[in-house]
Amino acid sequence: MPSLNDIRTTFLDYFARNGHAVVDSSPLVPRNDPTLMFTNSGMVQFKNVFTGLEHRDYNRATTSQKCVRAGGKHNDLDNVGYTARHHTFFEMLGNFSFGDYFKSDAIPFAWELLTRDFDIPKDRLLVTVYHTDDEAADMWKKVAGLSDDRIIRIPTDDNFWRMGPTGPCGPCTEIFFDHGPSIWGGPPGSADEDGDRFIEIWNLVFMQNEQHEDGRLTDLPRQSIDTGMGLERIGALLQGKHDNYDTDLMRALIEASSHATSSDPDGPGKTHHRVIADHLRAVSFLIADGVMPANDGRGYVLRRIMRRAMRHAHMLGAQDPVMHRLVPVLVTAMGGHYTELRDAQALITETLRAEETRFRQTLDRGLKLLDAELEGLPEGAALTGEAAFKLYDTFGFPLDLTQDALRERGRSVDVAGFDAAMAEQKARARASWAGSGEAADATIWFDLADRLGTAEFLGDDMETAEGQVLALVADGAEVASATGTVQIITNQTPFYAESGGQVGDCGFIRSGTGVAEVTDTRKSAGLIIHFANVTEGEIVTGQPVRLEVSHTRRSAIRANHSATHLLHEALRRALGDHVAQKGSLNAHDRLRFDFSHGAAISADDLAQIEAEVNSFIRQNTPVETRIMTPDEARALGAQALFGEKYGDEVRVVSMGNLPGSGKGHDGNTYSLELCGGTHVARTGDIGAFVLLGDAASSAGVRRVEALTGQAALEYLRAQDARLSDIAGLLKAPAQDVGGRVRALLDERRALQNEIAQLKRQVAMGGSGDGGDDLRDVAGIKVIAKVMDGVSGKDLPPLIDAMKEKLGSGAVILIADTGGKPAVAAGVTADLTDRFSAVELVRAVVAGLGGKGGGGRPDMAQGGGADIANADAALAAALSLIEKESV
Repeated sequence: MPSLNDIRTTFLDYFARNGHAVVDSSPLVPRNDPTLMFTNSGMVQFKNVFTGLEHRDYNRATTSQKCVRAGGKHNDLDNVGYTARHHTFFEMLGNFSFGDYFKSDAIPFAWELLTRDFDIPKDRLLVTVYHTDDEAADMWKKVAGLSDDRIIRIPTDDNFWRMGPTGPCGPCTEIFFDHGPSIWGGPPGSADEDGDRFIEIWNLVFMQNEQHEDGRLTDLPRQSIDTGMGLERIGALLQGKHDNYDTDLMRALIEASSHATSSDPDGPGKTHHRVIADHLRAVSFLIADGVMPANDGRGYVLRRIMRRAMRHAHMLGAQDPVMHRLVPVLVTAMGGHYTELRDAQALITETLRAEETRFRQTLDRGLKLLDAELEGLPEGAALTGEAAFKLYDTFGFPLDLTQDALRERGRSVDVAGFDAAMAEQKARARASWAGSGEAADATIWFDLADRLGTAEFLGDDMETAEGQVLALVADGAEVASATGTVQIITNQTPFYAESGGQVGDCGFIRSGTGVAEVTDTRKSAGLIIHFANVTEGEIVTGQPVRLEVSHTRRSAIRANHSATHLLHEALRRALGDHVAQKGSLNAHDRLRFDFSHGAAISADDLAQIEAEVNSFIRQNTPVETRIMTPDEARALGAQALFGEKYGDEVRVVSMGNLPGSGKGHDGNTYSLELCGGTHVARTGDIGAFVLLGDAASSAGVRRVEALTGQAALEYLRAQDARLSDIAGLLKAPAQDVGGRVRALLDERRALQNEIAQLKRQVAMGGSGDGGDDLRDVAGIKVIAKVMDGVSGKDLPPLIDAMKEKLGSGAVILIADTGGKPAVAAGVTADLTDRFSAVELVRAVVAGLGGKGGGGRPDMAQGGGADIANADAALAAALSLIEKESV
């Protein structure tokens, strides 16, 4: 009996032998189709190839594409576990031709593979064709020898595929397997077609037409092939089963669930095990492709699937988290082909464990509330919408989880009442919402958020993505199309909105009608808003667009943000655990970090911090992210970011390996922080780190600035160029510049001292006794004069020298500096009880149009405003001496 892995390999090998390129499965998050929540078919990754927008180096391909149908119109969630063939996750085997071969090859390929390689009896197969597709019908007769009664013509769109309202389309042929008369059901197109006797196993789409807006169908210039065969369905058939859940892979997961919950896999809990097995695949592959639990978008769908599985584990009697214990079985079964499962195993395990731990804490209380609400209702009555909303609002139960819990009790939910309660809550939130943007814009952003919901951020691992324009705002009003300045809202975006110290992204948004340059990205009312200027044509609401983040700018921002985390930890280790973030800026050209610390950082500490950061950059370890509760993160030692508000879960970023440190979740994590920003993949991507120094930011807060990557390199080159210039001027080698500069400074100080001495000698007339400026005022010797060629700082030593020469007396000097005059006065110690130097200075300063002046009784200084009144100012001081000496 072939395993599902064998069947996948056989399929891919067959088409590889027939000239097809074996192409890896694309991620579950579509990169080229903004209308899809998840990849739901094999052709999604080739959509632009079919339309001619993209060209590849092959014209025929084969894939095993991982798919999820759990949201939007492709939502099989409610049926999973209760039917034989519904799944949230499945694999779609397919072969594709891009203008290469058509029906005459596609049909023989399918028939040969099914009847020869898979050895399916020919008499158990029948097909459908579109009722006007005589070419396909004739080909089936020719290739397979099918009679007319086994070629069923279908006149409906069931056998006519369309990519959309317009664009490529064409008839298809579906291949069915007949399980025999022991199973109820009729052939396709009959009244009993919903039975399980005839099961579709493969659909071949003949993409031959183009649908026009006026309803016309024209022939495509390049006719193509797109096929899809569910691996689970063909696997059940080839393994002799009628139920997909009885295949080897699903059975292994079911038995793992049975073992983990100590319950019979085929007993009363059979449905629970099937749900767990299916959902385990879906959530594990979603996490591996970068989707994390959230309260909106893809993350919300992931959380719904996780919680649905976890509730079924709870119903099996599991007292502890179960889902994470099943991951190794899944990785063993599927990780050989899908290596991303192996790579992400630790992340998948941790995410499931944390999510189930949190959910189990609220599950019991929620179910008790549900039981209490049901007790007062008549038998079979629906649960009130108000009660269902309370479960959602208080315990995080999505509506469909409540519906699933009630389904087993034969009850339903008043969905209209639930919607009304939800609308009422939104109205209350709107009334109290203060907004986060300009006051004039607050109302429109809230209106848009209420109508459109929140956009999904794809930028953790993407810099380009497809999106759809949901709204345009210009001059504070919503518009249908825009030129010039505009704010653009899309359903998903790789652009990071300014938050947590990281600046918003810039780049371009391109549509079929125009180009907009994004100059900033911000958040308001939960929306991600692209602030842009339309530089070509116009942007129109509703049209698909390609969003392109500036790679160079984003890379520099990522490097600065990751370096900030390393810097934070290095500061804590160098200065102490009191260091806590008080603000930050992570821009493309620099980083700035404010932190609690009461003193300047010494040069030695700065050098140590810079060296430590660079050592972990060179370590080049992966930068890892995980989702957990804030309490769990803090228990691991994660540092919270300043000014951030945290909900029920946080993103924890870890980097650096420090063996034996005892820090972090695995005992050796260097930096562990709560952060929602974008980061480098490995610390080595930061490149280099240069610390520019520190300064006071506010009381008890210091600020450091730094550069990374190219900016750091350019700074170091500029520093080197400046050093070379100085070395050239000094005519000395660069390594000797410091010594030469110190020698020059010593020489300069010596010359300054010599000049000051000469100035004093000149100012004292060479003798120091005051010469013609010596006066006798009431028997007291006084020198009072205006000094030229000296500065205010030269006055005190001159006064000291003159006082020494006088022995007893007073000196009053005015320095004519060419600007504001400086004043100084000195009184020998034997006279300070009669008059003060401070009084003399204030008298002169007032005469010069100034104010104040101060010092000691024997020496004081001040400054005037106008030297023109110098004689009168000196006379005022002399009058004061005469008055005090009488």
